[in-house]
Amino acid sequence: MQQPSDQVGSPFAAYLSCSERDGAAGSLPPGQATASFASSGNRNRVTVRGELDLVSGDRIRARLVDALTASPHRLELDLSGVSFCDCAGLNVLLELRHRAVRQGKAVTIEAVSPAVDRLLDLTGAQALFSPGRSWCTEPTSFGAASPSSPKPGASPGVKIQRSRHVSVRVSEPA
Repeated sequence: MQQPSDQVGSPFAAYLSCSERDGAAGSLPPGQATASFASSGNRNRVTVRGELDLVSGDRIRARLVDALTASPHRLELDLSGVSFCDCAGLNVLLELRHRAVRQGKAVTIEAVSPAVDRLLDLTGAQALFSPGRSWCTEPTSFGAASPSSPKPGASPGVKIQRSRHVSVRVSEPA
């Protein structure tokens, strides 16, 4: 079976850490995450380790926001030590990016684990965190979704199709 880190075409595949590819990353207790901030010149980097979910995301959110505040232009994320990331964890990252855009800054992912790589790939969020992306703009659309205006109550990018109901009467043989 092919592992997510072996997939061709992932923009982050080149940045997977060896320890994460081999499954030997230092582990934290289940449901725990740490975020450590390092600054060197113009480079500001946060390294996140552990499981990024609803509870751990709430615990490290303030640390990520503080790191963003301390960064003059861009905050780099190293997520190669994240062994699990669910939608709540992704939401923490998206909120951080949204905050950065409002401040005219960028949040980029410089290294990623297979778990995060898969989630970003499945959700189409990779481009939002790529190093080459302009930091002051929001995307106009996600993935292959059409930029058409959704109907009230519909999700953006989802087309609503109405179909005609056709009645078919089946009669039993006599």
